[in-house]
Amino acid sequence: MPKIIPFRAVRPTRDKVGLVAARSHESYSKKGRKFRMDRNPYSFLHIINPGYKYHKEIKGKKGFTLVRNRYQEFKEDKIFMKEEEASFYIYKIIDRNGEVFSGLIAAASVFDYENNIIKKHEDTIADREELFKEYLDIVGFNAEAVLLTYPDNDTIASIIAKTTKARAEYEFTTTYRDTHYLWPLSDSKSVAIIQKAFEQMPQLYIADGHHRSSSSYLLAKDHQQNDENYHEDAPYNYFMSYLLPESDIRIHEFNRLIKDLNGLSKEEFLIALDTNFRIENRGLTAYKPSKKHHFSMYLDGEFYSLYLRKSNYNFENTLEALDPQILYRTVLEPILGISDLRNDSRITYAGGKKDMVYTKSVIDKEEYKVGFGMLPLTMDELKQIADDGYTMPPKSTYIEPKLRSGITIYEF
Repeated sequence: MPKIIPFRAVRPTRDKVGLVAARSHESYSKKGRKFRMDRNPYSFLHIINPGYKYHKEIKGKKGFTLVRNRYQEFKEDKIFMKEEEASFYIYKIIDRNGEVFSGLIAAASVFDYENNIIKKHEDTIADREELFKEYLDIVGFNAEAVLLTYPDNDTIASIIAKTTKARAEYEFTTTYRDTHYLWPLSDSKSVAIIQKAFEQMPQLYIADGHHRSSSSYLLAKDHQQNDENYHEDAPYNYFMSYLLPESDIRIHEFNRLIKDLNGLSKEEFLIALDTNFRIENRGLTAYKPSKKHHFSMYLDGEFYSLYLRKSNYNFENTLEALDPQILYRTVLEPILGISDLRNDSRITYAGGKKDMVYTKSVIDKEEYKVGFGMLPLTMDELKQIADDGYTMPPKSTYIEPKLRSGITIYEF
């Protein structure tokens, strides 16, 4: 029985939302961030990069405090306003290819995360959890929603369809040619119907935002232990989420780029691969797998197809049948000597639109030695991994849509 609630968002005024909205901090290069901040005083980047004002990078508690200060300044300057009544927010994106994503921004319960009603499929890193928990505690707000997914539901879909017939509160297009729309929904009857529909679902799944949700949970646990006025409905017991039906989630693969062959010659490497794969040289013809357990490889100016020899690799559970895990267990760890997929500097991941053509381009520039591609995972695979209590290898899924920061902000 997932519990979601409406909340009073802090959000940009209608005339400035297109200027405020920003991609995630990590998606910009240092030069790209500076370019945007130099030219746009309203960008949310000014809040999350407070050292810009002092021409230096400021980290840790001092930096977090400055984030809080910049945020308060945006409110004082009336760039941001606070919703008068608690609302759900219908959020629609139409991307440059015409794909439509329609979902609901709401606050989800940390208790559902704790009780595995909100299920995860990725491991989190303790240091990052603690750092982001401290960040949340100091700044007092969450500006990036966790992407949650739920089974397609006719009741929710009908309310979204009805709401989106009216003029949107926000409508703006980004330089990526994606158009964003937002409708506040505070009608008590509609809110109650949506909440009941979610309560009838057995669980939700995290599509993107594992560290954000885990850090919010850790912050709530701290308050539970230390706050004399603690109560279950306190704002810190929820985290902002964007809930999308499963049919609206797009899952892309991450290609693997490796800097060297671990001391092997090209011939030695191909012979080592032959143990677990049928190998075919495709020459200059770019190859993309069409089946599970088939992989593409680019090496020394040529494409290869790799077909797993199933007789040499037995699947004992759902995790071992995942293509990213197969590649790790048969190639990356035993042949290339990469055991730490998160921290080994010899491996890089290229996700989203960065396909094998991109992989070829960076290898031809001699930035990397070999690259691997595979089919994207499916929603059924993601859910099964979560249901079975496993976690995927890092960078197994690149999930869209990607939300902009600063459009709705959840305070606690």
